[in-house]
Amino acid sequence: MKKILVIENDTKTRIMFLDYLEAAGFNAIGVENGHIGIQQAQKQLPDLIICGKLMPELNGYEVLTRLRQDSTTAVIPFIFIATKGSQAEQRKCMELGADDYLTQPFTAKELLRAISVRLKRQETLRRWYATPSPDTPSADAAALATCESFFPSIPKLNQCFNFIEANYHQQISLRDVAQAMGYSPAYLTDLVRRQTGESVCRWIIKRRIAEARRLLLATSQSVQTIAEAVGYLDTGYFIRQFRQHNGMTPHVWRQANQH
Repeated sequence: MKKILVIENDTKTRIMFLDYLEAAGFNAIGVENGHIGIQQAQKQLPDLIICGKLMPELNGYEVLTRLRQDSTTAVIPFIFIATKGSQAEQRKCMELGADDYLTQPFTAKELLRAISVRLKRQETLRRWYATPSPDTPSADAAALATCESFFPSIPKLNQCFNFIEANYHQQISLRDVAQAMGYSPAYLTDLVRRQTGESVCRWIIKRRIAEARRLLLATSQSVQTIAEAVGYLDTGYFIRQFRQHNGMTPHVWRQANQH
């Protein structure tokens, strides 16, 4: 059962969303403010987050920013809910790393359709990590693929992917990549999303996880050493994020894939 976290300070709206989700068969969790929402996201690691934009103390923008800065929660699909929103506001949300933006009023069917689209994309990513390429005979070969075959061949994004490849093991962000290319974060976000369907942040994470898989198979290094080698300061965060992508911890994945 997929787990969805709803962060919304308006009680009536929050309960309505929870009713929609539970009726559709989701495990729905509701919280009333951004502080608790961040805590629950880190603790529960939901499959998707729905968040209101206007909330006291921490608004939706601040919640999203903190979640995207945390490697534990950076790849969780995030849907913004707003009573109204200009094109500039929607662009800001996408720049921060939101996956979708819904403006009320909308029907339960529209909300569930948006959720389905994001969950399917997330599942596609997980299968991409777990399944060998048709050109390789095993998961080992896929994990040991060269970095040249990792990123898509898109001339417009060569500089972006080259920078990620050279620096993914460090604490880099969207802003760092954009600065290296001479673009604004907003422009780069839009460019990469249009060309690949993914954000810059997700490409960084995908590269880190791919290298972690390679190291798990090719070396006997500890999980902590591998976490540090691929850019994670906190081993616990690395383990949780690895499990999110692969369905198991690094230790179990290594045992399952070594022959």
